[in-house]
Amino acid sequence: MTEHHLRSPLSDEDVKKLVAGDVVFLSGPIFTARDKAHALIRQAGSPVSLQGAALYHCGPIIQNERVLSAGPTTSGRMARYTEEILKLGVKAIIGKGGLPGEPFRNRAVYLAYPGGCGAAAAQQLSVLRVHLQELGMAESLWEFEARELGPMIVAVDAHGRDLYQEVRGSVQRQEPD
Repeated sequence: MTEHHLRSPLSDEDVKKLVAGDVVFLSGPIFTARDKAHALIRQAGSPVSLQGAALYHCGPIIQNERVLSAGPTTSGRMARYTEEILKLGVKAIIGKGGLPGEPFRNRAVYLAYPGGCGAAAAQQLSVLRVHLQELGMAESLWEFEARELGPMIVAVDAHGRDLYQEVRGSVQRQEPD
């Protein structure tokens, strides 16, 4: 396990040096998106370039341009959009609960951020801009400046390793007949 301090936008080289189980702290611009933003991006395209982006599955609470809470939401709800989002150049998806690993192979990583850490994450984020504001606070595409956001665990790497799948397999092998 290696600790990495990375800056977005991320490059292919950044992603390829990450191995499942590594710890990541991320600085630089990141975007948030939940169900409605993903659907609108699918339908109308992204209002911003997502080349090299880190996309955080999060519905933040913002007051007076200040981030009050920014905990991860369950990524599984956005699984159907993963392939399209990665085609837009996203290099890291941040969330909780995981996503199927295959779309990430040779191009991106999934970073697991602990649930229940919304207040801690808020301390590491500041608002740059908001896009798709018509979707409402939680569903808008927020652009944040991250300062050492983390710790996050590389749960799915670009080399084909998927920690969620490994745990599921381990549990199935241990179940009594």
